[in-house]
Amino acid sequence: MNEIEKMIQGKAYELGYEKCGIIPLTALREYEIKFEERLQRVPQSATYYERHRRLTQPEKKFTWAKSVVVVTEHIGKYRIPESLNTIAKFYLCDTRADKNTQGFQTGLLFEEYMRNLGFRVETERKFGLVGLRWAAIKAGLGVIRRNNFFYTESGSWVTLYAWLIDKEMELLETSNLPACPKGCNRCIQSCPSNALSEPYTLSPTECVSYLTTFGGRDLPNEPLSRKFGNWIYGCDTCQDVCPMNRGKWQGYEDFPGLAELAPILTPEKILTMDENLYKERIQPKFFYLSTDDLWKWKVNALSYMRNHYKEEYQPYIIAACGNENIKIREMSLLIRDELNIG
Repeated sequence: MNEIEKMIQGKAYELGYEKCGIIPLTALREYEIKFEERLQRVPQSATYYERHRRLTQPEKKFTWAKSVVVVTEHIGKYRIPESLNTIAKFYLCDTRADKNTQGFQTGLLFEEYMRNLGFRVETERKFGLVGLRWAAIKAGLGVIRRNNFFYTESGSWVTLYAWLIDKEMELLETSNLPACPKGCNRCIQSCPSNALSEPYTLSPTECVSYLTTFGGRDLPNEPLSRKFGNWIYGCDTCQDVCPMNRGKWQGYEDFPGLAELAPILTPEKILTMDENLYKERIQPKFFYLSTDDLWKWKVNALSYMRNHYKEEYQPYIIAACGNENIKIREMSLLIRDELNIG
């Protein structure tokens, strides 16, 4: 084994990454085949998948790239305030764009280390330059389970990162993870919107996580909005019920700024939030929605109130009926008429 490969892996572990592997870029060629298979299997989500086609042939844009360094960051160590259980844990503990987090700074240090070794290095922290889950499998870091999530010994509560480098290398990790329990289909049975219809098959555009972030631009007319359950932003249901995740979220460390966000991300506070607060404190963290998308948070909050109605929500719903944004008005008027309030 080449000494420099061991040095890179050793640095990753020194910095706190849970897993690290290195694969030649050619090891990802099968990803394009799997991508096309998924397109054919879930045609209703073709528009979603087409946006990710760039991940199938990274060598076309990065002609100099020879290998991929892949790491996993364990996020199950963080405490989640109870009032934030309407937001998926991955988004709450996302270090990809939050410069105040150790995870973000660790990424910068790791990248700098590889540059100092003489490598040309490229990454994209938010969305990646390769199929991250596929790269992680090829690097031996873990497995994909029936709910489509990538698992290590820490369960699915990990974030994946990858860097392209300009030297062909290989250093595979090992994992001895057991298979999913025979006959288990808890993730499929629990999926609120039935987006997870069979093992390893997910329709992203029907997924609650998609509909509360990228999608769901017309929730008043979206039948699935009735099935969002407890979720305002994202969804953890299929991961929460998974027996292979049992006891994996340990919550022994505070995530920077999370306790301060908890009081302002209740459904009521979201509905009364002003643009300045949203742009300064919320949007930079939850970057899947743009600086112009506060209205989407408010519609999601109204959807939550509709599905969990209690009397104290009434004044918020009635007030929203006069909102200048048409989507907020549509949703609040729909709820008002459905529940016969106001």
